[in-house]
Amino acid sequence: MLKYLFDLFLFTSLFIAGCALMMVIQTNQLLHLQYNHIAYLVFVFFSTLCSYNFHWYLSGDATSENVRIRWTEHHKTLHLVLISLGALVSVWYFFQFIEHWIWLAGAVLLTFLYSAPKLQYGPFAWLSRIAVGKTLFLAFVWMYVTTFLPIAIDNHHWNMATVLFCTSRFMLIYAICIIFDYRDRDYDKLSGIRSMITYFNEQGINNLFAASLAGFAISTCALYFYELSALTIVLLLIPGVITAVLYPVAKKNFSDYLYYFVLDGLMMFSSLLTIFIPNK
Repeated sequence: MLKYLFDLFLFTSLFIAGCALMMVIQTNQLLHLQYNHIAYLVFVFFSTLCSYNFHWYLSGDATSENVRIRWTEHHKTLHLVLISLGALVSVWYFFQFIEHWIWLAGAVLLTFLYSAPKLQYGPFAWLSRIAVGKTLFLAFVWMYVTTFLPIAIDNHHWNMATVLFCTSRFMLIYAICIIFDYRDRDYDKLSGIRSMITYFNEQGINNLFAASLAGFAISTCALYFYELSALTIVLLLIPGVITAVLYPVAKKNFSDYLYYFVLDGLMMFSSLLTIFIPNK
């Protein structure tokens, strides 16, 4: 196992799980949520580790990811180990929040359905033909697990601030997902995977991306009128600005480092900033 310590794609799995963890910490901090934080953070980290590796374990034909797929084909056992470890720990901590089982079950179902079309048989293959909102679905899953679900478990902080924060996070993640789908659009078309990115032309995709960032900026700025300081708002907006700057670059440069560390890292970048800034 030690030989994988500095492996790019193994580190990616841990990095993505860490991103989810940091995003939950930010949600807890900015919305002042009160529940068993530690148990939920462990649940999110290992469930993300499980779902991420499950998704790539099934992605054996994604030609837009040739290097990643070659790695997956040679490390199926490692994927299974991470899937099993993540599943076991997640199930254990699932029962720590058993009174909220409906909300948690929703997260499990949504996460599974995103990867289910890759099973390529029976009703699961059919999902790929109707998944027009693939990008929307993925962004919603990330928002649901890192933002909506902690609020639901707390169940004492439903207000306009929580609605705006959920919207802000969803719109930023959606903008980032659009970039990933733009990279994969040719493969998705050949595979019959339907999404707005495969339907729209270049200008349509650009407009969708711009609209997503506009929604992010508006909902984030509106948080100023609901508890958050001007400095916190600025920190929350920084990842959106960076995403906008990187958009034309990412449409031409498909580097794994750019996509799996820079772009994915932008989802939690503001968390690294706000965690050290008091919200007054």
